[in-house]
Amino acid sequence: MALRLLTRNLRNRISPNLCSASLLHSHATSFGFKEVREEEKSQMVGKVFSNVASNYDLMNDFMSAGLHRLWKDRLVSKLSPFPGMKHLDVAGGTGDVAFRILESINSIRRRALQDPINDDLQEETRIYVCDINQNMLNVGKNRALERGLGEDKSLVWVQGDAEALSFEDNSMDGYTIAFGIRNVTHIEKVLTEAYRVLKRGGRFLCLELSHVEIPVFKELYDLYSFSVIPRLGEVVAGDRESYQYLVESIRRFPPQEKFASMIADAGFQKVEYENLVGGVVAIHSGLKI
Repeated sequence: MALRLLTRNLRNRISPNLCSASLLHSHATSFGFKEVREEEKSQMVGKVFSNVASNYDLMNDFMSAGLHRLWKDRLVSKLSPFPGMKHLDVAGGTGDVAFRILESINSIRRRALQDPINDDLQEETRIYVCDINQNMLNVGKNRALERGLGEDKSLVWVQGDAEALSFEDNSMDGYTIAFGIRNVTHIEKVLTEAYRVLKRGGRFLCLELSHVEIPVFKELYDLYSFSVIPRLGEVVAGDRESYQYLVESIRRFPPQEKFASMIADAGFQKVEYENLVGGVVAIHSGLKI
């Protein structure tokens, strides 16, 4: 009974905000449950990630009980990295996904130590870590140094906008974006850019916090999201507001089926998604054919 009352109160708090956010003007967009001008959103999101950069991975561990590591492992397993590939990881500033991709490629190399062709391919491997926020990139570069990867030419750190990438057409074998696409102003532009830079046969993969549909689990998840996560942000990172935005931005992100249709509309084929932990997160994928 207590849970039902709590979740009803949460729904009452969430629903009016969702309704008002859905009536956005053409020159406006959402920042969590707030209506803001498009030109303001990128600045506001930038401030959020500048604030959380130093504690970003630590907070991911706290919020997901470490499960985000397994989710990223699953993402990379779907990518099937290979020596010599050109890969773009967008919104990947702290390097969490890029390090996994590089490790996967290095493990292939170790299994073929005596193969000179494999060595040549390894030299050609490039994993571009692209993030609009320099503070996040600085965290990633420092983590690379700690891992002994500071001089690794396979890792290339690039400050850039997911909606207007600086990379050439048909230049990438793979594209990943983890926990980033819900923060952009125009999801369609990001998908169009992903399609543009991928080669024919290239794979698009997106790992994102998504929508839980199982009724009882959804109520518990909403309770955890709105009552626990902002408090964790306040205690661990000294920043409640940024994590309040986080949980609100998840509710504003399109449901799994809708997002899949947006990926297909961008030109991708064989679009599919996999729900993890009942839809808490989903991995969407598509091919450029």
